[in-house]
Amino acid sequence: MIERVRNYRISEEIGSGGMAVVFRGTQESLNRTVAIKALKTSVAEDENLVARFEREALSVASFQHENIISLYDFFRERGALFMIMEYVEGIDLYDLLERSPIIPTDVAAIVALQVARALDYAHFRGVVHRDVKPANVMLSKLGEVKLMDFGIARVEQSDLTQHGIGLGTPAYMSPEQIIGDHLDHRTDLWSLGVVLYQMVAGRKPFYEEDDRTVMQRIRTEEPPQPRKVNPAIDKDIERIILKCMKKKPGDRFGSAQELVISLEQYLATRVAHNYRARLVLFLREHEIVSSDESIATLHPALIGAGRQASIRVARRRPRFLSTILLFLALAFGLAGGIVVAPLLRSSASAFSSSRTPKTVVVKPAPAPGQLNVLVRPWAHVEINGVQRETTPHPPIPLAPGRYRVRLTNPYGFTPVEEVVEIQSGKQRTLEVALRRETPGGDQ
Repeated sequence: MIERVRNYRISEEIGSGGMAVVFRGTQESLNRTVAIKALKTSVAEDENLVARFEREALSVASFQHENIISLYDFFRERGALFMIMEYVEGIDLYDLLERSPIIPTDVAAIVALQVARALDYAHFRGVVHRDVKPANVMLSKLGEVKLMDFGIARVEQSDLTQHGIGLGTPAYMSPEQIIGDHLDHRTDLWSLGVVLYQMVAGRKPFYEEDDRTVMQRIRTEEPPQPRKVNPAIDKDIERIILKCMKKKPGDRFGSAQELVISLEQYLATRVAHNYRARLVLFLREHEIVSSDESIATLHPALIGAGRQASIRVARRRPRFLSTILLFLALAFGLAGGIVVAPLLRSSASAFSSSRTPKTVVVKPAPAPGQLNVLVRPWAHVEINGVQRETTPHPPIPLAPGRYRVRLTNPYGFTPVEEVVEIQSGKQRTLEVALRRETPGGDQ
């Protein structure tokens, strides 16, 4: 392993693919950790692969978007090509799916939303990615989602018919990409639909069979309904997936921005807190983020400020109303000569009474407690018979008292039911490892 290129010190190899190897390194002039991507010497003589490597650098050189890996430098040294890129500490979606084949729909939608935003940015600049797949999606320990590897990206207006064949990953390629047709931004929407399908269903929509290849099935078959593969998927996310995966590009979302809007509407009623926080909690559940790292990243929510403000406004209303009544009484009396003594006495009485100090004893409501549920691998959380959350999730605020908590996972795990006591101002942690069901129900 080489130890240095220019002013970058190489620490270790962190990944390797068919044409390149990636190292973790340090940019000594800024004391910054970077990723160093080097074209393998075994393919350095292949003009097509060299052109692809250079094209990736040119594609992202001008990109500045929070959901796209940043490129810092690109150069040739000692006959080798190097890209210096942003280093993201975390896990790619491919490895995450190896650990957790099924991802909760809200988490999957958050990941897809961030990728769709990256695609919308690239498409606006006329660049089609053409290789959207789990291995090219990074999830950082800070809850960020980054799209990477624009190695086979092309300008949308260019003719891709001749060069499109054979480029891309078959299981994620659109029908038009398989037949080598002219591609536009909608091919990326198909691929992202496949990724979203895989996240929530636990498998790809199309796979190899003895008599049919993946490519043949993509061209001629409709994808299986996601809810038939995983009944826990709701209809709204299924509708988004299937629209992305329409055979005809014109039947898909018209743009990545349309997909972004649909995913935002889906998440608006399902994720109440920050999307990054939701991802961090999910990564913590799968031990990709440690407890200390999550504590350093997340901040507790403020509770009760809005309610206290509304109480303060309500207490000011009686005095304000009495003043208005007194003003109106005086105005009408002076203008029309109307006898207003009774009204004046009533208003003055109300006004003076509002200024009379009174001792009111208000017993404050007890501060809520919190229930923190940690389940391996994951579970739906019911509290007193009402579905509340799907783990992982932030602590649930609850009034002090006793609650019946039921944890269920429909994929072959035995439900667990517990009674927990919530105390004012304190957090109660319920940690459970679900057990696999065995035939006949014996454990």
